[in-house]
Amino acid sequence: MGRDDDRAEGGRHPTLGARRGRSLSLYSLVKSLADNKQLLGMRYAEWCIAAPTLEADIAAAAMGLDDIGHSRVLYGSLRELGVADVADEAGSYANVPYLDRPWAEWTAFVAANGVLDSAFTLMIEALAGGNVEVLRSRLKKMLQEERYHAMHGRSWMRESRAAADAEQARRDAIVWIGPEGGDVDDLHHKGILSLGVRDIRRRLDEQVGAAPASPPIDWKAWDPVRRRISPGGIDELTLGMLQGLAEKRYMPAGA
Repeated sequence: MGRDDDRAEGGRHPTLGARRGRSLSLYSLVKSLADNKQLLGMRYAEWCIAAPTLEADIAAAAMGLDDIGHSRVLYGSLRELGVADVADEAGSYANVPYLDRPWAEWTAFVAANGVLDSAFTLMIEALAGGNVEVLRSRLKKMLQEERYHAMHGRSWMRESRAAADAEQARRDAIVWIGPEGGDVDDLHHKGILSLGVRDIRRRLDEQVGAAPASPPIDWKAWDPVRRRISPGGIDELTLGMLQGLAEKRYMPAGA
């Protein structure tokens, strides 16, 4: 771990180190996006022989491979932004709570595909449209592949009774995007992101529908490193599976 002055405020997390001139918040955002894409890919893959139809089985497997591949590209990009000295522990993954545990129902898969995948894609779009060249050049291909995910998400959301799961997924997505005036808006003002918080929320509403009335979010409890409000993290079984992928995490995308 780093020195005492290399820790996040309050000493709860090791700082996600950044090269001189690079934004700490950019590094933590990309790291969190990579963590979420890797976990989302694994959760998709868990359904590749459990989906309700053969077509859905095949789609789950394909989307799982896509997202694990996307996570490799994102992790590889961290070399250009500064690599954190963080062990592979459950608490070091900056993922949304929705991905902490395997999904017990198909509707949870559908909501993740329709809502979370859309939110992550919007952030990828914002990074690809920003002024950081390593991200601009590496992330554009992802957007082409994500169109396939969005097509399935829209179709399954129409066909499935996934409203409750979708509401939970959307709330986790909004928390993950972060508060207005926070790091995402700061990166947008610097040109690093092409979209701000309001833009991303609006686009998400356009894609998945406006959210029903829900309790307000307590932004005072928001953790800007793990990008979540609730404590906890992934289960030990998931952690073991992730550690099996860890040796490839920072390899170049073409390796």
